[in-house]
Amino acid sequence: MFSEIIVIGGGAAGLAAACGAARTLVDAGSSARVTVLEKMPRPGRKIMITGKGRCNFTNVKDWNEFSAHIRTNPNFLKPSFYNFTPSEALDFFAALGMQSVVERGDRAYPASHHASDVVDALVRACHGAGVKIETEVEVKSVGPGLEVLSADGRKWTCSRLIVATGGMSYPTTGSTGDGYRFAVDAGHTLTPLFPSLTALVPKGYKLQETKDLHIDRSTPLSELGKSLCGVQLKNVGVQLLVEGSLAQSEFGDIDFTDGGIEGPLGFQVSRKAVKSLINGSRVSLVVDLKAGVPLSELTARVKELWQEVDKDPRSKRLHEKEKCRILLGKLMPWDLIPGFRAMNPGIVTLERRGRADTKLWVNLPTIAKCLKEWTFDISGYVGYERAVVTAGGVSTDEIIAKTLESKKHEGLYFCGEVMDIDSDTGGYNLHTAFATGLLAGQSAAKSLLQAI
Repeated sequence: MFSEIIVIGGGAAGLAAACGAARTLVDAGSSARVTVLEKMPRPGRKIMITGKGRCNFTNVKDWNEFSAHIRTNPNFLKPSFYNFTPSEALDFFAALGMQSVVERGDRAYPASHHASDVVDALVRACHGAGVKIETEVEVKSVGPGLEVLSADGRKWTCSRLIVATGGMSYPTTGSTGDGYRFAVDAGHTLTPLFPSLTALVPKGYKLQETKDLHIDRSTPLSELGKSLCGVQLKNVGVQLLVEGSLAQSEFGDIDFTDGGIEGPLGFQVSRKAVKSLINGSRVSLVVDLKAGVPLSELTARVKELWQEVDKDPRSKRLHEKEKCRILLGKLMPWDLIPGFRAMNPGIVTLERRGRADTKLWVNLPTIAKCLKEWTFDISGYVGYERAVVTAGGVSTDEIIAKTLESKKHEGLYFCGEVMDIDSDTGGYNLHTAFATGLLAGQSAAKSLLQAI
């Protein structure tokens, strides 16, 4: 079977590449064919779960702000970004009948908040330009002369080949790292791969922890994990410490889940945390529950609240431990208290005065300090099974930024997560997939037209 342009992978980057290639050919009056080979029964499976099914498909920041959220090689992405800016992405989907809304943090979603609308629009755009989407085709190898062989023995040849296979995150959606193998076979270099935008697992959060840094999400929660799971914290500060030194500082929201520490801030620091853990460094997160209040002011406030609790007539028959719980309830969400107390036992002290005489002291300065510096030693992370993106990939030193063509193999192009480009959560990764896909597709088509 022959198709002038073949795209391996029908995800965000692959569909954008196919659309860009086909539309360029149609506009030039060419009848050259574009074919997408997708291993899953339907294209766009990973898009469907993006943003918890709501699909934060781009971020409308300008380049200066957008590029600050790209964790590797922002300059390499610049030509792709300007070829397809976030505002152009909004117009692109609007022209396909999908309206969008922009929410907090400049994040754009389909107005319906249904990820399926994004997939449907991309598939519509491809079909409208004459793209053939072949599903349930697992590509086994890419041979010399851009010959593509599937697992069931079928063979395709093409003039231009675009690898848009994604990374290794969420393998159930079809992202199993095949593209890395194709790249290496074509002579390309891979930078080290590791999961990013993933849950960090605090020490003692899971049962049956091993020395393996990868702690599967399905590992049962400990009593500590159960006490924290489901709690969401808003407007807190998080510091990432590597070997005791400050490596990153962020402000925002975190979630405690069945995986560990997630949410916007958890994901924000996960890349550097995971990489440091893999390199053998000690990693910890320090959470500041009262980020806007200095420690001295908070200590005074804690003492004032304690006086209120202690003098309340309803407290007369209560033990110190119960009064401490009431105090903490004035300082944090009630459902956070059990986990906070378990991890900060120093907030109360049991003084033995004799065999039958003990006194429980509530350490108010310690409570204030723990509110400002609640420390979580990180023992591992959730792996590719639930990581949002894969960090690392095909070295961008071996790809032409303005066309995304391989420097090592003429007619071979790369786009999306398979390359060594990853970003923060917030629509940046998905826009990168669309922008690099579109540029790779357009470049392949233009190169083909010039050769005809």
